[in-house]
Amino acid sequence: MKPNISHFLSVVLIFLIAGCSEADLVLLNGNVVTLNPDQPVAQAIAIKDDRILQVGSNAEIKKLVGLTTRLVDLDGQFTMPGIIDAHAHFLGVGQARQRLDFSETQSWAEVVQLVAEAVKTTPKGQWILGRGWHQEKWPALPDVTAEGYPVHNTLSAFSPDHPVMLGHASGHGIMVNAKAMEMAGIRSATADPEGGRMVRLADGQPSGIFLENAGLLISNVYEQWFKNLKTAEREAIWQRTVALASESCLRLGITSFHDAGSTFEDVAMYKKLAAFGQLKTRLYLMLLEPNYKLLKNGQKNRLIDGYHHFLTVRAVKQYMDGALGSRGAWLLEPYSDMPETRGLNVTALDSVRQLAGWAAENEFQVCTHAIGDRANREVLDIYEAVIDQDPKNSARRWRIEHAQHLQPQDIPRFGKLGVIASMQGIHCTSDGPWVAKRIGQERAENGAYVWRSLIDSGAHFANGTDAPVERLNPFENFYALITRQMKDGEAFYSGQCLTRDEALQAMTVWAAYAAFEENLKGKLQPGMLADITVLDRNLLTADAERIPATQVLKTFVGGRLLYEK
Repeated sequence: MKPNISHFLSVVLIFLIAGCSEADLVLLNGNVVTLNPDQPVAQAIAIKDDRILQVGSNAEIKKLVGLTTRLVDLDGQFTMPGIIDAHAHFLGVGQARQRLDFSETQSWAEVVQLVAEAVKTTPKGQWILGRGWHQEKWPALPDVTAEGYPVHNTLSAFSPDHPVMLGHASGHGIMVNAKAMEMAGIRSATADPEGGRMVRLADGQPSGIFLENAGLLISNVYEQWFKNLKTAEREAIWQRTVALASESCLRLGITSFHDAGSTFEDVAMYKKLAAFGQLKTRLYLMLLEPNYKLLKNGQKNRLIDGYHHFLTVRAVKQYMDGALGSRGAWLLEPYSDMPETRGLNVTALDSVRQLAGWAAENEFQVCTHAIGDRANREVLDIYEAVIDQDPKNSARRWRIEHAQHLQPQDIPRFGKLGVIASMQGIHCTSDGPWVAKRIGQERAENGAYVWRSLIDSGAHFANGTDAPVERLNPFENFYALITRQMKDGEAFYSGQCLTRDEALQAMTVWAAYAAFEENLKGKLQPGMLADITVLDRNLLTADAERIPATQVLKTFVGGRLLYEK
């Protein structure tokens, strides 16, 4: 990598800002946790423009109050650096608020009933979309199933005139009705695409479940329908989606968001919003499996620190495998509950190697989705081969997104290679009740969600929510990281818990590092961006059981109060 000029600029800014004695905004009477080891706690913060001017006691900071300074009393509340979600799906968060939500459903009948209600108010021919159902989280399965999944028949009976597409909670499978399959030309003779599979009934007929790349057979039909809408209508939907996603983030104290899969079209739209100052959440985008031949000059697509640090493009995202819940995670050994399969490799290894080589040449970060132990090993092998070609560039900060299931011998390789384990605490406690069913107790204990082992072996770790796969709630993630406690009250191998300080750093300092932004974000100290979150309880001392219910009182982005409860 080239020298990080952002650190140099930050140092210069500290001296320039310090020369201006009057603050624009002063926050007083806070319980400020800075995450700056040289000044761990403070009472007050002074802000000039979009940067932190000074952090200290009330008496020290009051010296920077001028005639035009705005004062905010924090009333003793816990004040921390703005939360960074290191892995989630920004548009997905906004879309989820406009689609049917099945995350709290307890049966297939409830899912069908919600669709039946939507049919009543949706014009014929329009798509009905939803996501969040997960058959493993229902107390009982429906009477008719295929490989443990529900079958489309009852859904199709209630929606004969509407194409319906319902995303699995994992994001790696969909359930569709007969109308959607008819529009896509799906028949019993339809072949499974590479890297995907249709779940079929005993007679070979499609069940309505499409896993991994097979989902493209349906989603491509929906995308074409959407593209046929008028341009103004599409852009209005897109902008509303962004606004809803930003609103959701700010309400939860999230000031920066690593978007795990943006298209070129998304980037173009974000640039328009950023140019007019209409982005409220700072976005770090991973280009989704780009055709890198179109990126002849990577620098043209790198918007590092663009638009006052609201838009950054310097990463690419690709998929090695699917999800464990849909048995799409690529394993070294067969699934315990389906020995005939080891999961799916959804992107050819040659393609993954080619993208890694291109990224190295163009100084792009690579972020590869890998959940199964085979997928993680293959990614580490490919990363290592590229790094070995140029050992001086070992600090690429390439990432593995999820890294959920590892072989013990692969754990130390993360630290050795400088690979970031970008993981999501909530996946452990959400999936925990059925993980052993998929891979057995031994593999679950030794290699599933092994945050503690990764950190102790020298790996960099960053935490995200993976919303809307899970809820966009950083405090539920914090709780999962420090307790690993599932809904049934049992802990999923508690020896892998993080300390509270580590969990706090995972969603601030360490997440900033994962985006090359540790000199801009993650700490409250002079020269840093004034991204600040104020909570109703102290995450470091509050009773653990109360942490998931934490409420955000104020969210500042660049010194602007963008949310207040």
